[in-house]
Amino acid sequence: MNNNFQKARDKMVNTQLVTRGIYDPRVLAAMRTVPRHLFISEALQSQAYADHPLPIGDKQTISQPYIVALMTEALQLQGHEKVLEIGTGSGYQTAVLAELAQKVFSIERLPSLLHKARHILEKLGYRNVVLKVGDGTMGWPEEAPFDAIVVSAGAPKVPQPLVDQLAMGGRLVVPVGDRLSQDLVLVERVPEGIRKSSLGGCRFVDLIGKWGWEE
Repeated sequence: MNNNFQKARDKMVNTQLVTRGIYDPRVLAAMRTVPRHLFISEALQSQAYADHPLPIGDKQTISQPYIVALMTEALQLQGHEKVLEIGTGSGYQTAVLAELAQKVFSIERLPSLLHKARHILEKLGYRNVVLKVGDGTMGWPEEAPFDAIVVSAGAPKVPQPLVDQLAMGGRLVVPVGDRLSQDLVLVERVPEGIRKSSLGGCRFVDLIGKWGWEE
């Protein structure tokens, strides 16, 4: 069975990621490594490597593999970084980040999801991940600054606390728009200030919090 999942992962990387322009060898290696099927319910495991998001309970989803890879690649991780993730969700993106960065801090609003994610991340042996329940739009000031920040939910605007917590040269990836569709925005802290660019359209669940949507 595990061999089948490895074949499915390889196929996912070759047909969904490489063909769409994901080229960072470290990101591709992480996507080949992390067992996505373990982050979803057993009933949906046969669809784990398909090209679409999947429900994980609590009206939340695990993003499609391509979007996870696109957001991760945009962070340009080299291995020494301190990363902040907003929206732990299933823990899948957390695991991908943990493969690529020195330390990952991840905030989840829903305790039930965090508990499940913590269990699977510990079981898989990720020791460079710190999780907490909280309002992700406020960031994690005690641990700032961060070299990279990734937001796994759609916001009406770029949350200012997250921009404030970016290190010089740091990169923030966040979906921004209305509740039906967003633009994936890359925010970079450069010596001249803040630089923003678009990575394309996307659709995420709502980012709930002080700097996001009201519940």
